[in-house]
Amino acid sequence: MSSLLDRFDTSDSAIRRIVADTIAGTDDGELYMEYSEAESLMFDNGRLKTANFNTDQGFGLRAVAGEAVGYAHSSELSEQALLRAADAVSAVKGGYSGTLAEAPARTNRHLYGDENPIVAPSFEAKAKLLQEIDAYVRGRDPRVRQVTASLAASWQHVEILRGDGQIVNDIRPLVRMNVSVVVGDGDRQESGSYGMGGRKSFGDFLTEDNWHFAADEALRQALVNLQALPAPAGTFDIVLSAGWPGVMLHEAVGHGLEGDFNRKKTSAFAGLLGQQVAAKGVTVVDDGTMPDRRGSLTVDDEGTPSGRNVLIEDGKLVGYMQDRQNARLMGMKATGNGRRESYAHQPMPRMTNTYMTGGDMLPEEIIASVDKGIYAVSFGGGQVDITSGKFVFGCTEAYMIENGKVTHPIKGAMLIGNGPDAMHRVSMVGNDMKLDPGIGTCGKGGQGVPVGVGQPHLRMNQVTVGGTQA
Repeated sequence: MSSLLDRFDTSDSAIRRIVADTIAGTDDGELYMEYSEAESLMFDNGRLKTANFNTDQGFGLRAVAGEAVGYAHSSELSEQALLRAADAVSAVKGGYSGTLAEAPARTNRHLYGDENPIVAPSFEAKAKLLQEIDAYVRGRDPRVRQVTASLAASWQHVEILRGDGQIVNDIRPLVRMNVSVVVGDGDRQESGSYGMGGRKSFGDFLTEDNWHFAADEALRQALVNLQALPAPAGTFDIVLSAGWPGVMLHEAVGHGLEGDFNRKKTSAFAGLLGQQVAAKGVTVVDDGTMPDRRGSLTVDDEGTPSGRNVLIEDGKLVGYMQDRQNARLMGMKATGNGRRESYAHQPMPRMTNTYMTGGDMLPEEIIASVDKGIYAVSFGGGQVDITSGKFVFGCTEAYMIENGKVTHPIKGAMLIGNGPDAMHRVSMVGNDMKLDPGIGTCGKGGQGVPVGVGQPHLRMNQVTVGGTQA
């Protein structure tokens, strides 16, 4: 693997000198270099609708002085571009005198391979597969009105050069497959979807059994929604399914445990370390060390090895997710959560794979404990206010629970609450912790990064539900 330094039109020594001079006298900083390839195909409504391939490269130069950050980036890998960036970034020093922070620890761990998933299978084979998926779904049920199937892959080479000369490399593959189905009966139409992915090649996902499963799940969800009745409004006991419903935990709690929000005291969890912030039995972990997972990283975008970081333990807040700057300013340790979308963005504390660990209850015992409530199997979009912790989440697949049994499907259910409060409403935790199938993308500060979520079955008492039926 050749160094990204070789893509510049000048010598390694010249680049190292410019970076060292720029960061001298600051607390931290780096030259972040990136080369990436990306491909996406979408088969929609019986034809190949889009097919894209692009490459990108560039650098971002950063110097950190206290709470201030100087940052400049360019897609031009030249000495002149780097000097212009250095001139802009150096303005942050302005009389500041700092001591360069200790470099991140090194690691020999590799959490994913370096194979480029864009290379194989071929473009033609991918396009043919999407056509097969379309035909397969349409042949399963005459009520199918539209099928959308897509494949996306990227291959990213990241290289981080610090002012002290340390250099870190990472090769990051990423793939995703998604199937969406619209079914109809008369004037009524409903949809369903299923996706899967991870940091590996397409091989595991494109076997016939796997894509059949994805297509069948998307169709199943659409047909369930076609029979769904309007969701009731009111306060109900809620059972959340295992896996993807952990996206609610990610949004309602996870963002509030990122270091920058807590340093600035804009999080509902600020200043609560060591305090009970959730019901006993609730343990929340952010783990970037899980092999091949969508949110995993061998090293983060500052060069810090990712870690398994316990955030809430048995209901007590025990840690935050940190990048280097916020960790230093809070007197804590960087946790390997400094992430950025690309070279054009500054790093900030971000989640990797965030999940609640399993308990000791059987899922069927949890459902049987509810006299009248709602079983939320899958979620779509949601909104969260980090400062207050208030959230709203829409269910894309949900059912009524009556007398301890799952009965008819419902549509239009919105779960409404407050993250810290909701965590105190967890009364039963299942023994079936499961991660999502590899579809999550997290947005923060205008940046999107791949993430994972997960949880076991949970019971939450008396949650507000917005519905269309009084």
